[in-house]
Amino acid sequence: MSLDAAEEEEVSSQEVKIPADIDWKMLDKSKFFFLGAAFFSGVSATLYPIVVLKTRQQVAQSQVSTIRIAFWVVRHEGFRSLYRGFGTSLMGTIPARALYMAVLEITKSNVGTTAIKVGFPDSTAAAMANAAAGLSAAVAAQMVWTPIDVVSQRLMVQGGNRHKFSNSLSSTKYLNGFDAFRKILNSDGLRGLYRGFGISILTYAPSNAVWWASYSVAQRLVWDGIGFYLCKKDDDMFENGVSALRPDCKTVIAVQGVSAFMAGGVSAVITMPLDTIKTRLQVLDGDENGRKGPTIGHTFRNLVREGGLMACYRGLWPRWASMSMSATTMITTYEFLKRLSAKNQEGLT
Repeated sequence: MSLDAAEEEEVSSQEVKIPADIDWKMLDKSKFFFLGAAFFSGVSATLYPIVVLKTRQQVAQSQVSTIRIAFWVVRHEGFRSLYRGFGTSLMGTIPARALYMAVLEITKSNVGTTAIKVGFPDSTAAAMANAAAGLSAAVAAQMVWTPIDVVSQRLMVQGGNRHKFSNSLSSTKYLNGFDAFRKILNSDGLRGLYRGFGISILTYAPSNAVWWASYSVAQRLVWDGIGFYLCKKDDDMFENGVSALRPDCKTVIAVQGVSAFMAGGVSAVITMPLDTIKTRLQVLDGDENGRKGPTIGHTFRNLVREGGLMACYRGLWPRWASMSMSATTMITTYEFLKRLSAKNQEGLT
C-alpha cells in the first residue's frame, strides 16, 4: 500500500466531532441579551466610520474613491464627523439587535426541528433553518431599525452639502438625533421615518436569508474539506469503530470567521444596488427624486443618468469591507456569546 493510500485510509477512519449547536431553549435569556448588547455595541463602534463613508459615497453625484472622501471629511469636518449620528444609531441598535437575535434563534430552532422530523438530512435542515431565521429576523428588526436608520443617515451626511462631490442633500439642519426625529416627524409624519422601509425589507430580508444559508453551507464545506487537518485526535472518543477528531477553540473560531467572511462578501455584492437606492431615498430631499416625493423608480433613473448602472455600486468597497468584517466579528462574537450564555456549559464539548 502506498503512503498516500495509507494516509487517505487513516483520514477516512476518522470523523470530525463538530461542536454541538446551541438552540434557543439552552440559553440563559437575561445573560444572552445583556452580554449581547455590550458585545455588539463595541462592534458597531468599531465599524461605524466605514458605514459613514459608505453613506457619503452613495449620495455623491459622481464616482469618488472611499479614501478621497475619507481625507476630505477628516480635513474639513474633523475626525468626530466619522461618528456623526452614532449615539442615535446605538440607541436603535440595542433593541433592534435584541429583537433580531430572539426571532433568529426561535425561528432557527423551530424550523430546524421541524425539517428534521419531516425527513430532511441534517445539512439541508440546517441550511433551511438558517435561511428562514435570517429572513424573519431581518423583517422583525427593520420595524425598529428603519426610523433609526433614517435619522442616523441624515446626521451622517449633514455637512456634506459643502462637499464638492455632494448631491443636493436635505437642507434641514439637525442639532442631534432627537431634533432630527422631531423635525422629520413634523415635516413628513410617520411615513417620513419609515422612508425606504419597503426597499429595506427587499434589501435585508433576502440578504440575511442568503447570508445565514451560505454561512451554514460554508461551515460544513470547510469542516469536510480541511477539518481533518485542523483537529486533534481524541483517542477516548470512538463511534462505530471510528475515532473522533475534536477541534479546539481556536479552530472553531477560525472556521466560523472564514465562513462568515465569505458569506458577508457575497451578500454585499448581490444587494448593493438596492442598498444604494435605499440610502438615497432616506437622505435626499424630495425634489431630488421628483416633486411628488421620492420613489424607487425616480431614484434609480437619477443614478443611471449620473453614472450608468455602475452608479448603483457606489460605496461597494466600504460596504463589502464593512459587511465582511462585521459578519466575521459578529458571528465569532455571536457564537462565543451563545456559549457563554448556555445554561449547561459541560454539555457543549
